[in-house]
Amino acid sequence: MNSTEGSLSQSGERAFGIYVHVPFCSVRCGYCDFNTYTADELGEGATRASYADTAILEIEQAGRSLPDAPPVQTVFFGGGTPTQLPSDDLVRVLHRVRRTFGLAEDVEVTTEANPDSVTPESLATLREGGFTRISFGVQSAVPHVLATLDRTHDPAGVPQAVRWAREAGFEQLSVDLIYGTPGESMTDWRASVEQAIALEPDHISAYALIVEDGTAFARKVRRGEVLMPDDDETADKYVLADELFSGAGLDWYELSNWARDEAAQCRHNVLYWRSADWWGIGPGAHSHVNGERWWNVKHPAAYAQRLTAGESPRHDGETIDAATARVEQIMLETRLRSGLRLDSLGTTARAAVPGVVARGLADVADDRLVLTRSGRLLADAVVRDLVEQG
Repeated sequence: MNSTEGSLSQSGERAFGIYVHVPFCSVRCGYCDFNTYTADELGEGATRASYADTAILEIEQAGRSLPDAPPVQTVFFGGGTPTQLPSDDLVRVLHRVRRTFGLAEDVEVTTEANPDSVTPESLATLREGGFTRISFGVQSAVPHVLATLDRTHDPAGVPQAVRWAREAGFEQLSVDLIYGTPGESMTDWRASVEQAIALEPDHISAYALIVEDGTAFARKVRRGEVLMPDDDETADKYVLADELFSGAGLDWYELSNWARDEAAQCRHNVLYWRSADWWGIGPGAHSHVNGERWWNVKHPAAYAQRLTAGESPRHDGETIDAATARVEQIMLETRLRSGLRLDSLGTTARAAVPGVVARGLADVADDRLVLTRSGRLLADAVVRDLVEQG
């Protein structure tokens, strides 16, 4: 038994989730730095046809390492585009999670999907197989913005995909948006937000486009082929989205996420923000259990080779010490509408709180520090103040 397995067996009292990484996409988007691959980028041993069986091998390994794990509260299939796999394969993986760990009675099971990667039949199979929530990567309602992002779907087809998901019986439906794409006007962004609201989702995520090193997009920016918007424009788009979402009955519960009510919040992501426990299945997937964090080998072929040989796919890991855990708690809980508990701060960090409040960046309620809208726009600065003082 390795050191990680020894500590994992003590995890039974903590909330526990499973993340399943599906690394396949039909097209690699220029802005994306996730561990994803198109079909022609992978060799033998890492095909879509064999992927579910490989993931199941890791689930079985996880079960042996976590004999005392509580029933799984959330399962999240992300990527990549999980719905690039046949729905039957996704259901098989979920059923293996159920047989290995058990699922909580009110388990949340999410899959990400592109609007053009689903059919009424595939959605019905997922829902009947136990999936409760679907998150559509809409990103924009404007064709030229989607083209800049290398997205493949026709925005006119989004309402149809959403209707199919509702007809299949999904309990929760989410829409993902991206703002701050080069060439996106405020009018473009308003159109995207208004279309998303018109879909009547239970949940919306809206993320500012970030240029990640090593991506095709970063190279275009470096060559001056595309110009990123300035910070003021990006902030204006966030404020517009927040105003329109709030007016439609969607309240923020995390910096980039809005929901109709508490039941519509993404419980799996809340699990991350609360530093609970999860096991990440798949190439490059990260896990966090009982103070241990580790990550798998990145390439799908290497991942498959290790598992078929009966070996662990783990690449590396670390033990999280108390100081690191405290900093991460500040970074994560500050993002939440429920706020950061003041009693989690050291004396010096607490001394920084009045200054944050005086600048209009946060309020204190029920002994918690809660960001204002202005504070949400400057969340990194608030965290930096608290961490540096701590």
